[in-house]
Amino acid sequence: MPTAVQLYLDLVKRAVLNQIYQDRDVFRIAPDTGTGYRGTEVFDHDAEARALGNGWPMQAHSMIGVKRLDNIQECVTTILADGVPGDLIETGVWRGGACIFMRALLAAHDVTDRKVWVADSFEGMPAPDGDSYPADEGWDLTRANTVLGVPEEHVRDHFERYGLLDGQVEFLKGWFRDTLPAAPIDRLAYLRLDGDLYESTMDALVHLYPKLSPGGFVTIDDYALEPCKLAVEDYRTKFGIDEEIVEIDWSGVYWRKSA
Repeated sequence: MPTAVQLYLDLVKRAVLNQIYQDRDVFRIAPDTGTGYRGTEVFDHDAEARALGNGWPMQAHSMIGVKRLDNIQECVTTILADGVPGDLIETGVWRGGACIFMRALLAAHDVTDRKVWVADSFEGMPAPDGDSYPADEGWDLTRANTVLGVPEEHVRDHFERYGLLDGQVEFLKGWFRDTLPAAPIDRLAYLRLDGDLYESTMDALVHLYPKLSPGGFVTIDDYALEPCKLAVEDYRTKFGIDEEIVEIDWSGVYWRKSA
């Protein structure tokens, strides 16, 4: 018989993915090829697509799918059980669903001494800087900013709707290159990167991975995208990181930082 905690967390997952009212998608990605495609207008709700996290929902608060939400739960419950010190952060939050679920995990386990950091431009994606970051050349995602750019006040409102906006939620607004170097974060136990581009991914790794406690986890949401994957590989090579990269689904991966 599921416990009350299990039932609550399952409901939050269903809510942030809108598996309850089943809204439609404005964009889909084919997991086998990694290419995106649009419908003539919108895609009807598809339970499998929503579970896989390969669509951009019209109303849901997260697009990452069930397996990547399960990964958040696995990582956070492990660090809590093992006493790994530090806060939780996501860099690139869209409508805030993944961060809302992180805060729900802390609430469900009665954790009051950790924070969830919500880092985003709240304007969408930056224009690619192909001169400084050649891997981003041709990856202009700003054309999708009408969907990807979600104002901070909207994300705050989403937290409020779940009853989870409080002093344990901190917002970092701005481009990662500006906000992350001076972010007032001492230690992290969980680092979730969802920045798509080489520059965004590298900025998060350079400024936040050194703050990740031994035993903490890092999740890469966009490993299926070549610029993101290359940034991860370059950073790991430069700093001799050889922990096993574990596949979550067609797009996400994670590893645990060793001692």
